[in-house]
Amino acid sequence: MDVVVLIFDHLTALDAVGPYEVLSRVPDSRVRFVAIEPGPVRTDTGALALIADHGIDAVSAADILVIPGGPGEAEMRRRPEVLDWVRSIHATTRWTASVCTGALLLAAAGLLDGLPATTHWLARDTLRELGAQPRPDRVVVAGRIITAAGVSAGIDMALRLVQLELGDDVAAAIQLGIEYDPQPPLDAGSPDKAPPHIVEALRRRSRFLVDASPAPR
Repeated sequence: MDVVVLIFDHLTALDAVGPYEVLSRVPDSRVRFVAIEPGPVRTDTGALALIADHGIDAVSAADILVIPGGPGEAEMRRRPEVLDWVRSIHATTRWTASVCTGALLLAAAGLLDGLPATTHWLARDTLRELGAQPRPDRVVVAGRIITAAGVSAGIDMALRLVQLELGDDVAAAIQLGIEYDPQPPLDAGSPDKAPPHIVEALRRRSRFLVDASPAPR
């Protein structure tokens, strides 16, 4: 299974690394990190770098394409060569996936027109503006496109993808292998559960957390 993960400056690290931790454990899988140009990219905090071994010009097909999100995704949405590449790779995939605001890039490329999809809760309005039908679900499957909500939901998405592709036993074995058994200290992981004052505080800071500004299609 050939997995390609697009990375870029100012991405959110777990958006890419969460799916990587799951999909890299699929038997006979190969995961490649790809950017506009080969080399390091810095995550949204600036404290961590991921390395792209390939530029987009060197990758023309994949079994699975994963598009992470983060503030830097907005710049990718404005790059015609990136949108063209996403469309061309999607034409070859068995699954095309996004995490967090990566769904906005898929939508900007025209891949989510009229389809149900999810993204970070702060970016749902932008996802609608770009032609998709936002859902509050943690993972949404629409044909061969699978989208995940914010950040940590990428792990759920990747496990669901493995379940759909290879069955329950393989997905369960990977989940156990990474000991993915979330038990957070607070039940505040969605805007429907978090205290209202926390939700509003994050809305006020949204431009610092998620760049959901629309871009021309």
